[in-house]
Amino acid sequence: MKKIIKYITVVFTAGVLLNSCETTDLDLRTSPNDLAADQADPNLLLNSIQLAYVANMYEINDIGSELTRIDYMNGRNYFNTYPGDTFDDIWERLYSSTDGNNDVFTNTVDLGIFPNVENLKTIDAESDTDFSFHIAVGQTLKAHMLLLVTDYLGKATLSQAGNPAEFPAPLLDDGQDVYAGALALLTEAEALFAADPALQGGVDFFYGGDTENWIKLINTIRLKAAVTTGDTSTFNSIIAGGDYIAETADDFQWQYGTRELQPDTRHPDYNDDYTSSGANLYQNNWLMNNMLVKNDPRIRYYFYRQESETPGAQDVPPNEELLACSLAIPPAHYEGFVYCSVDNGYWGRSHGNNEGGPPDGFQKTAAGVYPAGGRFDDSSFDVVGLGLGGGGGGIEPIILASYVDFWQAEVATSAAVKATFLEAGMTKSIAKVQSFGSLDSGADLSVAPSDEDVTTYIEGIVADFEAASGDDQTNILSEQYWIALYGGGVEAYNYYRRTGFPTTLAPNWELNPGSFPRSFLYPQTEVITNSNVSQKSDLSTQVFWDTNPAGPAFPSAN
Repeated sequence: MKKIIKYITVVFTAGVLLNSCETTDLDLRTSPNDLAADQADPNLLLNSIQLAYVANMYEINDIGSELTRIDYMNGRNYFNTYPGDTFDDIWERLYSSTDGNNDVFTNTVDLGIFPNVENLKTIDAESDTDFSFHIAVGQTLKAHMLLLVTDYLGKATLSQAGNPAEFPAPLLDDGQDVYAGALALLTEAEALFAADPALQGGVDFFYGGDTENWIKLINTIRLKAAVTTGDTSTFNSIIAGGDYIAETADDFQWQYGTRELQPDTRHPDYNDDYTSSGANLYQNNWLMNNMLVKNDPRIRYYFYRQESETPGAQDVPPNEELLACSLAIPPAHYEGFVYCSVDNGYWGRSHGNNEGGPPDGFQKTAAGVYPAGGRFDDSSFDVVGLGLGGGGGGIEPIILASYVDFWQAEVATSAAVKATFLEAGMTKSIAKVQSFGSLDSGADLSVAPSDEDVTTYIEGIVADFEAASGDDQTNILSEQYWIALYGGGVEAYNYYRRTGFPTTLAPNWELNPGSFPRSFLYPQTEVITNSNVSQKSDLSTQVFWDTNPAGPAFPSAN
């Protein structure tokens, strides 16, 4: 239920933002795609594409983070946790001209990325005004979303998409073909951006009309595709060209606002945790413990503790009412992993814990100042509440410069080069995270890690990496990648399937939860309405680039 609430929150935010951007006499009660294309407002369509995209990114980020222990997953059986409707809304925002759920996100305007890009092309062809900037943005976001949907589902609709008159039941294209098509879309978008087209009164929520940054993003998406498929030649060629996201100033992210009502623009995680009844989300015990024991300087920014002690932690009595598992004996398959209770008040849940929700809204650890715009943890151990901290003015991380460093570390063939990129990725990640401390004007930042603390941490991790070998070395690198991905874990799911690392991930609470999902079920709405789409029997189907052994032997932490 909590996950559903989060998704509704983000789409509502995007929906009301969309309405606020209306600038023409277009009937607010009418979807622009119910009109002739030349009657629609191209700036409204551009808004629609961007908002649909970020709503999808939030949802996909969340799913990837849950599976890889960056976020908490509620459900002991994978097949039951991720049923056929998991990707329904994502699919509809990508393809549909209508929304089968009739929710507030698409109540007043069509948000299908595919039809809206096509409408922009029609408007551009029939207008004296050059709307190629709008088209280029749409093509770029459409291409990235196609890659991600293919990564998660294995297949997607492309060759017969966006043409319901000719293809009312479009076929699913093989993953390799979708990848090729998406990369072709990026090439088209790059050519449009290269001409430096004008924004024409539109709103670019990401880069403010800077075409050079959009070209950097396109090349970085190509890097993402290359590292995913193991195409090191293409990857190295793009790196050699130098025109990609390499600095945090160029990070691709969505900026949330702090407005609570009309419209609510705050980060969805902030909306869930900073309420009059306390926090609603659970943070993941594995990640919090990993950062705690290593004295990670980002921990006070990621998590806000409302309590100084967690029931069942070292020297702390258990509390069955607030944390039932604190009285339980850890199962045998959890040997060597933190179970139920993390020290120092880091009060979350372990992977797959499906216990009911006790009255712990003012005890559990809440989302911090990064990336949700919550409170900085200054060890005050106050409670969360409306408007506290950064007021929700956080970000949705999508592709950051630190990610690229970790990709380069993965591709590098020598330990020395890997160590260099490991250090670079940590440095960028920590610096970015620490910059969010100022969002919480009421925090005591004197307890924030000093420059010396940060240097000591980074040098210690690099030294451990250089002293290790084999799997131990890869685990150090992978764990740091996980930590840098907090708040935007879409790539963690890909990395885990293609490498099997880190092997240090805590297991599911359930000893036999079913095979780790190698892909998700096709959207149930598409299966029901499209006679050419047959549902998978389970979650074991591997996507085209996943050539590792079948489950449950791989990956190691089921």
